Amino acid sequence: MCGIAGLFGPHTSAGQRREATELMLHALIHRGPDDHDLWQDNTDGVTLGHRRLSILDLSPLGRQPMHGKNFSIVFNGEIYNFRALRQRLETDFHHGFRGHSDTEVLLAGFEYWGVEKTLAEINGMFAIALWDHRVKCLHLMRDRLGEKPLAYGLIDGMLAFASEVRAISRIPQFKSGLDPAAIAAMVQFNNIPAPMTIYKGIFKLEPGHLLTFTREHLRSATLPDAKAYWSCEEVFRQGIQNQFILPESELLTQLDQLLLDSTLMRMEADVPLGAFLSGGVDSSLTVAMMQAQSAKPIRTFTVGFADPRYNEAEFAKNIAAHLGTDHTELYVSDQQVLEAVPQMARVFDEPFSDSSQVPTFLISQLTRKHVTVVLSGDGGDELFAGYARYLAAQALWKKISPVPSGLRRALAQLLLMPSPQGWTAALDWLKIVLPAARRGSAIGFKIHKMAGLLGAQTADELYRLWISQWSGSDFPLAHSPVAPKVFAVPTDFTRDPIRRMMYLDCMHYLPDEILVKVDRAAMAVSLETRIPLLDHRVVEFSSRLPMHFLARAGRGKYLTRKLLEKYVPLQLFDRPKMGFNAPIQHWLRGPLKEWAEELLSEDRLKREGNFQPALVRNKWRQHLNGYDCAWELWSVLMFQAWLEESRQGVPTTGTQPRTLAL
Repeated sequence: MCGIAGLFGPHTSAGQRREATELMLHALIHRGPDDHDLWQDNTDGVTLGHRRLSILDLSPLGRQPMHGKNFSIVFNGEIYNFRALRQRLETDFHHGFRGHSDTEVLLAGFEYWGVEKTLAEINGMFAIALWDHRVKCLHLMRDRLGEKPLAYGLIDGMLAFASEVRAISRIPQFKSGLDPAAIAAMVQFNNIPAPMTIYKGIFKLEPGHLLTFTREHLRSATLPDAKAYWSCEEVFRQGIQNQFILPESELLTQLDQLLLDSTLMRMEADVPLGAFLSGGVDSSLTVAMMQAQSAKPIRTFTVGFADPRYNEAEFAKNIAAHLGTDHTELYVSDQQVLEAVPQMARVFDEPFSDSSQVPTFLISQLTRKHVTVVLSGDGGDELFAGYARYLAAQALWKKISPVPSGLRRALAQLLLMPSPQGWTAALDWLKIVLPAARRGSAIGFKIHKMAGLLGAQTADELYRLWISQWSGSDFPLAHSPVAPKVFAVPTDFTRDPIRRMMYLDCMHYLPDEILVKVDRAAMAVSLETRIPLLDHRVVEFSSRLPMHFLARAGRGKYLTRKLLEKYVPLQLFDRPKMGFNAPIQHWLRGPLKEWAEELLSEDRLKREGNFQPALVRNKWRQHLNGYDCAWELWSVLMFQAWLEESRQGVPTTGTQPRTLAL
């Protein structure tokens, strides 16, 4: 795992490019603390830089930038099938290799097969910058699911790229302001969806895409359109049209073999390796697959909380004992929270507010003390219908859609009344149409959340509202009344609501939130993460599963649960999904209260002008008085903390901090 950065600008001096690239590499030191180097072609105005976290071929023969006959490359990630590709290249082309790295194999593939065929052949996670010496163009590539990040943009007539947005902002000529649409999206959805970034004119390359940049683009000061070499949408479409017609036993055998192979490929490393273990289905299945193929106990790591509502550590401990892993756990104290939360603005290169970022960072810190590579169970919820919200949203829409929209709006108004009598009337109706409401106030939602859902005109809109933190008339941004509607399902897509929700999550929530969280939290402590469930073959397999193998009897992940029973007794994992969340509502009233009060002070909000002070302050007062507004407040707090950190985070060459303005 590494960090990459570089520039393409023939009109700039070698010194300018070197200084700017060095500044970007310095900002990426956490991604590659073991080594760094850069290469320049002063005739064509290209500079490629690399920071190295040594995982495979620890010798100097694995250093980057690496050069072939026609190409020069910097590469972040891992190519898991590089040994098989190496053998083919040796057999078919008699290519001789100097070292044992996957980078050298990747470079040879580009030389003999070309760019697009090589992308089709490789199985891995990656962000690649490839300079073509023949036609004088720069290729930028990102892996199929978006495990590895890559940002780019035009700055003072140069194309700049880097593994993190923050690195690009370190270039002395950088002058971009903040993008209000990106702030609005982050506040509503916890993340900034690709291709947007927090800065105007800087973009994230979308998963499964290739972008080719030429001198002509520089002359015209335009960015080319990225081309999809692999499409999640197309995989979903093909899967729906070619559903498996196989018995359950055969599907379990195929999935078992596929996951064993995917996991084994990700266990190759020349450094110590372990796994995150939460005790849920996905992480337990990943660890089971690892232990089944290891001659010695796998190192496993988990994080726990004193509050039993958020603590899965005991479940993880029991599964680790059954599988025979070498298990380590960390229980989070208030002091660790106080130390960790302010660091989130440095860990994440853009504003980001998924509250599980805190335990993910803490478990990464713990794990890095023992290993350099860790396998994770992420992706199972999106691929195998594991989120409870899929079934709950489907049930809610089925119940409320026959009700005239006018009546639903009236019920929504009752829910928003300050009087409990209004809540009672509306909730009595909900208990009639939705039995799940009897288990908790408005199926576990806050009152105003349910009021918003009742106004949805389509199932897609209901799901978008479901995953929103802020929406409607109380949207807090001062410069934009609502966030852009970045989520959409093609009109000719399947009508099945669960598959539509899974599609949206695979396109947006997975790459823009889950994988951002895992990558940034782990790489902040120089820990490489690998995710067997996101092997593209697993994605293509899951897309072909009929719905009754995904969700059955009111629960998702039917097939993966059945498979896990082969390795772990049912009673050890058969429980409601808890999720990797943190008790932030309690933290904000306790150890984080002073930190939050400072970031949300009325004077500060007025001075900065990004949010409506009265609205935000009212939410803060409500939360302190016992009404749970933690999720809305967390998104504002994470932006505020990031903004403060960005103003302080200046380069080390003496340049002055820039004012970040809308």
